[in-house]
Amino acid sequence: MITRAQWKTFRGSKEYPDQVMLSIKGDPSRSMTVRWRTDAAVKEGFALYREKGSTGPWMRADAVCRHFETDLDDSNYFFADMSGLSPDTVYEYTVGSGEYRSKVFSFKSARENVEEFSFLCLADVQTGGPEPPADYTVFGEVLKKILACHPECEFILTAGDNTNCGQTDIQWTGLFNGLAGISERIPVMFAMGNHDDMGFENYFEFTGKYYSEYAEYFTNMLCGSYNENGPAMRNTANYAFDYGNAHFNVLGTSGYEEMNDWLKADASASKKTWKFAVHHFPVCYSGPTIENEDTWPSLKEGMDECDVVFSGHEHSFARSYPRRGDGLFDRPSEGTVHYNLGSGNRNPPGTRVVPKVWNAKTYEHEEDLSMFSVVTVNGNKCTLRAYVEDGRLVDECVIDKENDIIYPIDRAPVYNRPRLKFKGYDLGMCCEHTLPKYIDGLWYICPGAVMSYTGGTAKRAPGRIRVEIYGRFAEFAEGSRVMLTRDGEQQMAGPCLRLDREQLFVPVEDFCRPLRMHPLYFTRNNFISIESETEERPVEEQP
Repeated sequence: MITRAQWKTFRGSKEYPDQVMLSIKGDPSRSMTVRWRTDAAVKEGFALYREKGSTGPWMRADAVCRHFETDLDDSNYFFADMSGLSPDTVYEYTVGSGEYRSKVFSFKSARENVEEFSFLCLADVQTGGPEPPADYTVFGEVLKKILACHPECEFILTAGDNTNCGQTDIQWTGLFNGLAGISERIPVMFAMGNHDDMGFENYFEFTGKYYSEYAEYFTNMLCGSYNENGPAMRNTANYAFDYGNAHFNVLGTSGYEEMNDWLKADASASKKTWKFAVHHFPVCYSGPTIENEDTWPSLKEGMDECDVVFSGHEHSFARSYPRRGDGLFDRPSEGTVHYNLGSGNRNPPGTRVVPKVWNAKTYEHEEDLSMFSVVTVNGNKCTLRAYVEDGRLVDECVIDKENDIIYPIDRAPVYNRPRLKFKGYDLGMCCEHTLPKYIDGLWYICPGAVMSYTGGTAKRAPGRIRVEIYGRFAEFAEGSRVMLTRDGEQQMAGPCLRLDREQLFVPVEDFCRPLRMHPLYFTRNNFISIESETEERPVEEQP
């Protein structure tokens, strides 16, 4: 365990600025924001900037100073808006106080009214255990290599989990150490992930895990870097910005009703050609046990306003069909493409990619290599390319708004008979001959088939079936509307019926309720997906 005094000499803040990072708040062709850190004894700060190579006077931008005492340090964070820029121009700048200055860095302002540009997308770059230092050296090396191969990228957009445990200075200093030589010259737009507001009462032993409702570290370290235009009390974790003909909404991980209201209003009000959103948790997930109860349907209305929603969390890659509400479609005008970015820092997935009905493309990324995506906007076209760190192209997708088509052409499935899925995965031969039935206004399913697929248990007796999963059970009797559950007897909307293959069928809503599940019916596509509120793996122990 490291002491505060030891940390101060190791990676603690000093009088001279460090952790210098550019970001976008206003028009990036006319302004650029820069943040940096110093010791708390330094009370003032400002940026000096001018066209690179100029011998003229420096322009000055006074910084806002925010004091923040962390678990291991006592620092001031400075945020300065460098305005009055000329478009498409290289600038040099330095930050600090009158006495303590950084070296001179440079950046290039954006082109004016640009309709063709590219940006880099990353997710889940977190690394490191409890022992300091949190080492992001490899991440920095990989990122420099990516940017050298893709110099067309004008900013970096993350989809969360930038740190492995965001409620400690150890992780944030590790991250910014990895970004050194990068964040001073290209804007970084962070989205927050669950790890970015995760903490431990004893960080060094990883005990007493908790989540910070208002993400104190993320907020205090970045509060002046981004627009304060998100929902009240949740700025910094939620913000919006424009770049060229695109509008971006960056979403946090708590306060979903506020986030949805803000996203719906803000995105719909934008007149930009493209509307992108970033949210750490995926809607169209690819893992066998993942759940998305917080994100969907909580953010459904807001996300339906967007063309593409970037996500992370799973450390695996997937691209969905256009989705709107509970329908999967073919054309970009019909829905939102959900784009899960993959592992950004050589940390292959803990979840294992499996085919899901909502995904047009997945990649079983389990190599010890980073993944990243380059997004290129060109007028009414947007090209998304996903790569493995060694340069292999994993997926290329072109969203063409003018012709209302997505290349390559992948058609969302439309079934001629109702199909049954569990968390988006087809039950296959488990219910090949016991498909859902619509009877008297109710959807009926075969509970034994669901249990055969999930790993739960189905105990059959004459005229009865008992299913058990996730520590819960439901028991049904042929011809009866009463089911027995852990919470006692419950009335069903319809009776238990003997149907195909002599199997018992029950109303799907009643089947789900005592088992902590719920069904979604995709009307256009003609299937039911049973979703679960847990990520437990329901495999019985072998005695």
